[in-house]
Amino acid sequence: MWAAGTEALGVTFAAVSSAVYGTGRGLLPMRDGRKRKVMKFSVMLEQLSSGMIKSLGIFVLTLVFSLPLGLLVSFGRMSKNRLLQGITKIYISIMRGTPLMLQLLVVYFGPYYLFGMRIGGTYRFLAIIIGFAVNYAAYFAEIYRSGIESMPVGQYEAATVLGYSRTQCFFRIIFPQVVKRILPSITNEVITLVKDTSLSFSLAYAEMFTIAKQIAAAQTTFIPFVVAGIFYYVFNLVVAVGMEKIEKKLSYYDA
Repeated sequence: MWAAGTEALGVTFAAVSSAVYGTGRGLLPMRDGRKRKVMKFSVMLEQLSSGMIKSLGIFVLTLVFSLPLGLLVSFGRMSKNRLLQGITKIYISIMRGTPLMLQLLVVYFGPYYLFGMRIGGTYRFLAIIIGFAVNYAAYFAEIYRSGIESMPVGQYEAATVLGYSRTQCFFRIIFPQVVKRILPSITNEVITLVKDTSLSFSLAYAEMFTIAKQIAAAQTTFIPFVVAGIFYYVFNLVVAVGMEKIEKKLSYYDA
């Protein structure tokens, strides 16, 4: 089983290398002492840009699934049902206490080792999204919980007097204020997510960091890492500016 799993990863890395270098541009290093053809900077940018699009896909889909999932988990964490509360506490503890890279490997190889399912192809990307979503949902759950529990009990009581149901009270009165309070913490996690997308290389997915490593190894140059670093920085800067604007728009909740 282990041999089959490692063989699958080996084939995947070969496919990634082929995708990056198999363009007839002489990107592989020469072993016979002849001069190696240097990759043009424009070609390098093109390759890294294609990887950046895949990193962006991981980023967006992770937020789409982890933010609502984190809210559901936070409800379980605050539940009066001890069984549900215990399950969510264990889930959060495991997700926050083990490396994300290990979780990605478990999600990807788990179905093969446990059920003998065939892996590879489209499942690789699906495993990445599942791994990232369940991991970040645990962090978002604790952020949601801290924000919800910080709200004064009097607001719930006042909403009840005004005839609001518990659901109406939460989504119309409590939750908007919670979002404003937890936004800085959410921003930190979102920025971390941008950088964590590089961990997809552990499943040989051709996102930006994977491609940068391949080019750097073939060309024996550090430039791809510098370019990738600039890409990540600009990406994070855009996220930070966007979240700051959202925070300012919600400033009307301040006393």
